[in-house]
Amino acid sequence: MSRKTQPILENKTLGHIVAAGFFILLGYALFIASSNMNYIWKWNSVPKYFAYQKDITVQAPFDGKVTLNNNDIEVKGTNEVKDFKISKGYKILVANNDYVYQDDSLATRTVWKQGPILDGLFVTLKISALALIIAFILASILAFMRISNYYFLKDIATFYIAIIRGTPLLVQIFIFYFIIATIFSIERFYAGAISLGLFYGAYIAEVLRGAIQSIDKGQTEAAKSLGMNYVQTMGSIVMPQAFKRALPTLIGEMIALVKDSSLVSVISITDLTKVGREIVANTFSPFETWLVIAAIYFSITFIMSIIGRRIESRMKKQGGM
Repeated sequence: MSRKTQPILENKTLGHIVAAGFFILLGYALFIASSNMNYIWKWNSVPKYFAYQKDITVQAPFDGKVTLNNNDIEVKGTNEVKDFKISKGYKILVANNDYVYQDDSLATRTVWKQGPILDGLFVTLKISALALIIAFILASILAFMRISNYYFLKDIATFYIAIIRGTPLLVQIFIFYFIIATIFSIERFYAGAISLGLFYGAYIAEVLRGAIQSIDKGQTEAAKSLGMNYVQTMGSIVMPQAFKRALPTLIGEMIALVKDSSLVSVISITDLTKVGREIVANTFSPFETWLVIAAIYFSITFIMSIIGRRIESRMKKQGGM
């Protein structure tokens, strides 16, 4: 039997080369286009938005004479005396018997401080993590309400999911912050996290409901015949399989939540996006700033994707997917 000849366009190596060439050409075209804009790139200013050096100085509280005693500095004024305990790492800038004036520098040290981008990154991670916890708790409740035999529970969950999925997240953030958060005096950070959690809880609930209902009813009947109650059946038989089936979609929802967390910047939460806007307003460097912010968001979601794929492949080996 003759061996089939593989079409050239289906060759894996050639495909990778063509794809790489496409992205190189695209990058070059964007570079040429940006060069024609006469834009002055300021990449050298980007690192200080991650971390920067700050000088901490010890200043004279009043005019007076300096007396040095090892690492201690004494400033003796006309009517008062002030002692300073100089910690290790400080550089003393005065000599014994020097005369200093108020606010003169006595000692200084240079320390590293985290920049605004790192501050914004930590806020984004914290608000995303809190929103995910809220979303999964709410989604679990809504999913069981949707499959419940009690119609009032079904109706409540169905109505909630329809309202949440039928209105934009940005509008929901505004409504929650300006109305609900104002009534109950909720801080804006928690208002943003709760808004995200309520929104994605509705989507994740439908994912879980579909996964639960995809499990063969015969397994539930078999569990009942073995004397297992509803909670035992769900916890030991149905939910482990449902979670495995829902995992790829759940990872996608988690990634979408992290990206949509950028919307909380509209209520003045200093996350990555708001930090980016503030940097652009102060430096007039929109290209570098937004490219860096986009790269950070991509790094977060890419790491989540890798973790999700590894969990998924491990569960596939265990079976049930």
